Amino acid sequence: MPELPDLTVYIEHLEARINAQTLDDIRLASPFVLRSVEPGVQEVCGRKVLGFRRLAKQLVFELEDEYFIVIHLMISGRLQWQKPGAPVPKRNGLAAFDFATGSLLFTEASKKKRASLRLVRGTDQLAALDPGGLEVLDVDLPTFAARLRDSNHTLKRALTDQHVFAGIGNAYSDEILLRAKLSPFKRPRDMKDEEVQRLFNACLSVLAEWTDLLRSKAGDDFPKKVTAFHPEMAVHGKYREPCPVCGSPVQRIRYAENEANYCARCQTGGRMLADRSLSRLLKDNWPKRLEDLENL
Repeated sequence: MPELPDLTVYIEHLEARINAQTLDDIRLASPFVLRSVEPGVQEVCGRKVLGFRRLAKQLVFELEDEYFIVIHLMISGRLQWQKPGAPVPKRNGLAAFDFATGSLLFTEASKKKRASLRLVRGTDQLAALDPGGLEVLDVDLPTFAARLRDSNHTLKRALTDQHVFAGIGNAYSDEILLRAKLSPFKRPRDMKDEEVQRLFNACLSVLAEWTDLLRSKAGDDFPKKVTAFHPEMAVHGKYREPCPVCGSPVQRIRYAENEANYCARCQTGGRMLADRSLSRLLKDNWPKRLEDLENL
């Protein structure tokens, strides 16, 4: 799922191509993508784009007269910038937004059709779509600490819950927790002040570094390779590969449709966190520490 760094770079490229342009048309290719009833498509078209913003993990197009287009890419949704009037891809196309300078294509590489488009009128209706998470890059340490400790989640869940913090997802939370040298299952209420400081600093540095890296990768071209897995990542998607900090094999915990990647030596003092499915399979043979795994 595109997260804060990916969405920031998307917005920068949209601003360069579409800002102050008039939205000529919205072509819907999927009956499932539009999740709102009012205003209608024709009511939104013909209005000038005034700017862009991010609302948690959603992209917001601000139009004249307090009209908004809200796109949630979910896991597999992506945007493509093409020549004016470019056809919507038949296999995975959801919609197209037509401007004089080009067409923005909205696609989703998944049969589950989770990506969504909402048309909104009024700031009150837009605010109703905000889950309320704090923007980490815009707050100070005391504000961050208060929101973190108010959460009853594990650290991994707290970082990715859009009601707690905005824009961070599965991929960058793994990178942040390694940088902070903290277990994904640690409880915020049990954290020392020094650990909260480390986590805050890690959030700032990881998000800033990845935004810069993705910006550099895209250059002047509209972002094409928007993915949750990058070769430069330290632990996310690097199961069994060596941790770049200590060389120990990266571990993985799978749950629902997500996973947490971590380094046992750097983050949990060598303790192996129980993976639900593997724990049931191995039972008493489940390695409790990294050394036990190396001996298997």
